[in-house]
Amino acid sequence: MTILARTLRLTDYFTLAFGTMVGVGWLVVMDDWLQRGGPLGAMLGFAIGGAVLLPVGYVYGRLVRAIPDAGSEIAYTDRAFGSRAASFAAGWTMILAYWIVCPWEAVAIGRIAAYVFPQLDSLPLYRVAGQIVFLPHLALGLGLVGVITLLNYGGIRSSAIFQNWTTFTLLGLFVVFAACGFARGSTANLRPLFRGAAWLSVLQVLQIVPYFMTGFESVPKCAEEAAVGLDPGDLMRPVLLAVVVGAAFYAAVIAVVAYVQPWPSLVRQNFATAVAFEQAFHARWIVNCIMAAALVSLLKVFNGNFVASSRLLFALGRRGLAPSRLGSIHPRRRSPGTAVIALGLASGAALFLGPSILIPITEVGSMASALGWLAACGSYYRIEKRGGQRSVAVAGGAVALAMILMKILPFVPGHFTGAECLALALWISLGLLLWRH
Repeated sequence: MTILARTLRLTDYFTLAFGTMVGVGWLVVMDDWLQRGGPLGAMLGFAIGGAVLLPVGYVYGRLVRAIPDAGSEIAYTDRAFGSRAASFAAGWTMILAYWIVCPWEAVAIGRIAAYVFPQLDSLPLYRVAGQIVFLPHLALGLGLVGVITLLNYGGIRSSAIFQNWTTFTLLGLFVVFAACGFARGSTANLRPLFRGAAWLSVLQVLQIVPYFMTGFESVPKCAEEAAVGLDPGDLMRPVLLAVVVGAAFYAAVIAVVAYVQPWPSLVRQNFATAVAFEQAFHARWIVNCIMAAALVSLLKVFNGNFVASSRLLFALGRRGLAPSRLGSIHPRRRSPGTAVIALGLASGAALFLGPSILIPITEVGSMASALGWLAACGSYYRIEKRGGQRSVAVAGGAVALAMILMKILPFVPGHFTGAECLALALWISLGLLLWRH
């Protein structure tokens, strides 16, 4: 029987986790973050979000040691509850959390390119929810989908090498423009520290943290592809490290953006991060550095989420919870080839919705991630019999449940609107059709 290629090392797992987590939100929706919480509210939102996710990360680290299965939540719920329906629901939900990032990034590449080359905002095709879809944007996005699909079809080693280079390039470029920003800015630009009431500012940012912090749990999706001799118990380290580094990255980039330019002037600006540096330095080179960092970040987060979602889709097919063809492995490349192609086609199709999908996707992806975390913590609680370990599962489950309730309770500020409810209902309906099949 052909098995998945076993080539991943600990560094590969860290770049997969961090790379899957940190995309281009710090550039594309920085204005939304500042509008929600102000600089300190946004920083605290991500810092608190990262801290409270550590128990969830710990649970995943323990589970991947006990059950090193590409299905992750699918396998955990199956072991804990013995229910095919629960396994399918957990896997389908987490596929949404990962896969939905792929068309998000494919749309974002057109917007980033148009900031550098404004002539790309031409040849309008149609509108979706008031947003124009331009032909050059669509062509760039489809090209990116094609490249990532081919890269993953070629096998996990090529994908891992790509992930390593893009992740460390992003971190290097971030050090450059952050150092320049802290040398030029002023603490006066940080005022007011919050958008409104302090607690409300932090809460509204905390609601979207699951979407932008999803990725640390991508490590278990590739547990079957660990290099020979690598202990699955060691995979907890890249999981927890990714949570800490990811939260620190988000807090730092918010701080430097608000430090270099008065943040109230940025809340209605596209690409607020680039605008802040351009206005502070009056130099194009620093903007080019930021856009280069955004480009490599976009590539790695697309690739990381594509890897994770393809493994989950592969696991559904392998367990007979989806068409069995999806569970096939390419005999030479030893990659889940059919699942990869299916996700590539789905990403290309979703791209035609254009930029109108960006903010609703952020909201729906947040809750989907939290649902997956809740399933993992509930599974660990059922599997583990020791009281101390169960208490960690309870803590992680409580965090995930709180993040879910923040999105669905109508009296909580920032709850789902009609657009998010519609997107979630469509995904559930598609899942029910697949389940019936």
